[in-house]
Amino acid sequence: MIAVLIPVLIPVLIPVSGHAATLRSETVQAWDAYVQTVNENLRERARPGGSFLWTFEDPERAARVRDGELVAGPASEQNPRKVPGGLIHHWIGAAFLPGLSIDRTLEVTRDYDRYKEFYSPFVVDSKLVGRDGLEDRFSMQIMNKAFFVKSALDADYLTDTVVLDSRRAYSVSRTTRVQEIEEYGHPGEHKVAEGKGGGYIWKLHSVVRMEQRDGGVYIELEAVVLSRDIPVAFRFVVEPTVRKVSRNSLLTSLQQTRQAVRGHSAVAMKPAAVSTDAGQIGTLASSFSNKRSVNTGLR
Repeated sequence: MIAVLIPVLIPVLIPVSGHAATLRSETVQAWDAYVQTVNENLRERARPGGSFLWTFEDPERAARVRDGELVAGPASEQNPRKVPGGLIHHWIGAAFLPGLSIDRTLEVTRDYDRYKEFYSPFVVDSKLVGRDGLEDRFSMQIMNKAFFVKSALDADYLTDTVVLDSRRAYSVSRTTRVQEIEEYGHPGEHKVAEGKGGGYIWKLHSVVRMEQRDGGVYIELEAVVLSRDIPVAFRFVVEPTVRKVSRNSLLTSLQQTRQAVRGHSAVAMKPAAVSTDAGQIGTLASSFSNKRSVNTGLR
């Protein structure tokens, strides 16, 4: 689900980005500082007595989500947020999966080999690279066609899943490598060095929160993306479009996730079909609750 904003930010930024961009150290510092605030917010939500889900901070929003509506919006007042040499896009969305469990949901969100199936047509390749308990490493290639330009991104990701108890869990994902692919699908196809190229997407960070209640699972996705800045001459026109298509993309990602979980559940009715670490969530929760310190999954 970390790829949520990539397919829409690329086409929006291409028309106003005719020259190459370079990721600067001050941009990375601003990004790291912002991600730290996102992680601090997550720690506050995950603490005992904390407001774990954004969904239930507004009764009207909670009712809409419970009734099956996909809800999404900006996670901060200034969105995108301008930082030196770049923009930070931060969105949050929620969905309800009736009749499902966290076990089933985690099986899908951690089934990286099938992301190309779940999130088609944008994800064209995906695979699990390694797994150590609840820490996953995977790669994903995302293709986009817009304005007669065919582009793609190739990236590696690190995801940590944390089980808070038998009914609540969250995962934190971040990119460890992002490279643009120029002339994708053509004889001259080649990868651009990290931090170089168009600068449509430089870094990604996402948080997925899940809580089992009301006969199903509430799932929330926070997506944070670092991209190049928009030239001042185009900002007034482009920024509203970025906000609109980013929201729609988040809703699409939630819808695809809901469909994937429902489809998986329909063909995996027997408990014996649970084959991943997600199936051990009850045992893990019990084990973690007996420890004084719990790995937060935040780095």
